[in-house]
Amino acid sequence: MTSAKTSTKAVAKITLTEAVAIPFEKLVLSQANVRRIAHGQSIEDLANDIAHRGLMQNLNVRPILDEAGQETGRYEVPAGGRRFRALEHLVKTRRMAKGVKVPCIVRAADSAISAEEDSLAENAHREALHPLDQFRAFKALADAGMPHADIAARFFVTERIVGQRLRLAGISPVLLEAYGAGEMTLECLMAFSVTEDQARQVQVWEALKKRGALSNWGIRQALTERTVSMGEPRAIFVGQDAYEAAGGVVLRDLFTERGDEWFQDPALLDRLAEAKLAEFGATVAAEGWKWIEVSLSLMASRVYGLRALPTRSDLSEAEAEAFEAALAEREQLDNEHGYGDEEWPADAAHRMAKLEKDIAAFEARAEIYDPADIAIAGAFVTLDYDGTPKVRRGYVRPEDEPRAETETPPGTDSAAVAAGAAPAPISEPVASPSGSVAAPAPAVMRTVITIGGGTPASAPAPEPEEVERPLSEQHRIELTTYRTIALREALADDPEAAFIAVVHAMVIRVIVTGYRAASCLEVSTSSARPDHTVQGLDAYRPASALGVKREAWARRLPADHRAIWDFLVDLGPEQRTDLFALCAGLSINAMHTQYDRRPAEVMPHADQLAQLVGLDMTRDWHPTAANYFSRVTKGKILAAVREAKGEDKAQLLDHLKKADMAREAERLMADSGWLPDLLRTPGLSAEGATAPAKTAESDEATAIAEVALPAFLGDAAEEAGSEPSEPLPPFLNGEDGSADGNMGYAIAAE
Repeated sequence: MTSAKTSTKAVAKITLTEAVAIPFEKLVLSQANVRRIAHGQSIEDLANDIAHRGLMQNLNVRPILDEAGQETGRYEVPAGGRRFRALEHLVKTRRMAKGVKVPCIVRAADSAISAEEDSLAENAHREALHPLDQFRAFKALADAGMPHADIAARFFVTERIVGQRLRLAGISPVLLEAYGAGEMTLECLMAFSVTEDQARQVQVWEALKKRGALSNWGIRQALTERTVSMGEPRAIFVGQDAYEAAGGVVLRDLFTERGDEWFQDPALLDRLAEAKLAEFGATVAAEGWKWIEVSLSLMASRVYGLRALPTRSDLSEAEAEAFEAALAEREQLDNEHGYGDEEWPADAAHRMAKLEKDIAAFEARAEIYDPADIAIAGAFVTLDYDGTPKVRRGYVRPEDEPRAETETPPGTDSAAVAAGAAPAPISEPVASPSGSVAAPAPAVMRTVITIGGGTPASAPAPEPEEVERPLSEQHRIELTTYRTIALREALADDPEAAFIAVVHAMVIRVIVTGYRAASCLEVSTSSARPDHTVQGLDAYRPASALGVKREAWARRLPADHRAIWDFLVDLGPEQRTDLFALCAGLSINAMHTQYDRRPAEVMPHADQLAQLVGLDMTRDWHPTAANYFSRVTKGKILAAVREAKGEDKAQLLDHLKKADMAREAERLMADSGWLPDLLRTPGLSAEGATAPAKTAESDEATAIAEVALPAFLGDAAEEAGSEPSEPLPPFLNGEDGSADGNMGYAIAAE
């Protein structure tokens, strides 16, 4: 039996074309090259790279035929056009001879594969290096001892970009593997680089992944929640060098334009700040004060019930005018440049520094205290909003007020005196029958310096169930308190409006109601104290400005209230008008209270007054997660974003949890001009709040550039993070803020 023989057809083996060395002068660029648009690494950078490491990829060429179909000895380059241009640049700059032989793969002129196909295949089949591989490659170079500057020069990027890539390479391997597997986006990986503590990185990663709330904002928030921002007054005052010298760790975000930084140890920072502020307080104590209270923050309520000492001025009339002019110019400069994020112009900054120096010299001579007063009074030393020490001098505690001499004049019934003498008001010194005032001798006094004394912030209330509800009583109190203080300052700066407001009060009490009392005038004024639970008033500019004005006048007024009438009569008309406006402003009370028994017309009248003075709350109050968004329902957060930024932006937040929604709303609404209803001025705030929405509708491209959410907050975040075609951020494409168009990850083998 014969077995059948199986015949197998021979399979043709693939052969590769060997490279041929062709002089560069025999090559020309083919018009069949499909690349028409310049993109990525520049020709000059590619030429420099070839000069450094040589040509790493051959050119693909075809022979050029003459009219008779014969080869001419010249070749066109359909694939490798950028490499050809780079070589051409080296020849033109005389760094390479035109006769240098270039390795080329020669395709037959009559090949079935067209030149256009070759060009398209070379460009389309190229796969860009994965960012993670790029980070690790840079780290390998750095670990081998190559300086950052050399790495930057070799790959045509800045040293900042090198530092960014190395920082990402230093993230925990657990997170790097998760990024490589598509479990997180590049933005999230960048957020983890805020800290170099790999254990903390993994801890936050596991916690957020378990909650299903992974976002770059949430990651940064979790890593920096117990830190102090570099821009806080304490951080500015202590300084980074002193903090790091004491063993403090600074967290740095290398991937933001501002280069955000945080002090990791708030307790250490507080100790350093208090110690440094206490040293400054010791210099103030040398002035002879009875007591000095040092506190990093000073609540306005700390000075209530304390008498402000009067001062005298040593300035001449001309110097006083120069002082007033300097104050006015400083305020003007601050209004022009002090409320934006832009850096001050050099001439304005220089002028402001000169004004501050002149004003400090004037103030030292404009407020001179009596030595006897200094012996019974004290001062508060705290930090201003810009991190500079701030001293509030000249306060007398009730227990330190001078008491009347105990001697009883001859022939006076001491019992009758004791029984009939009414206690003197705390705010006034008590004089003896001879007119003298008992006060301790300064020579035996020793200043007592206390550190702290600030009221601790109340713990945040637990978040209620998410149901649509009106603003809480406490929240209404806080918002209306901020508005009342701002309205007070605005009226104090507008004597004409203050005059109208006081005349109105007189008319409705004297003419309309016909109410009379035994006194000459029935215009009763008072200044309601802000609720002590309202947080942040110590850093609220209108509150500080009002305090400065009130104290300045309190020091000028005579200590004897019976002499105030003559003082006012002798005042110039302009100064009297300013004082009138200040008193009218301080009497405003548009604060919400839980059991408010005032007429219902009080709040509408506050709106009228705000409209008259043009009160713009956006100047000093901005919605944040702390003061608004985290304290209202998700429905109100979305309504605010919808009003200010449009429906599309509100929908982007709709799927977020409450805490993330509040924080992201704060970012979106920054500089939006939006205000809650309680803070709006009719005819003013409403227009400002709606303006951004109109802008978003009329110029969509601009709006997207300003407030677009990160990709990881969109619905397709998971898919976008795993696509190889995901757009790379500037630090990966070779840009660090300059529009040079270089792609740092490209290599000469393109």
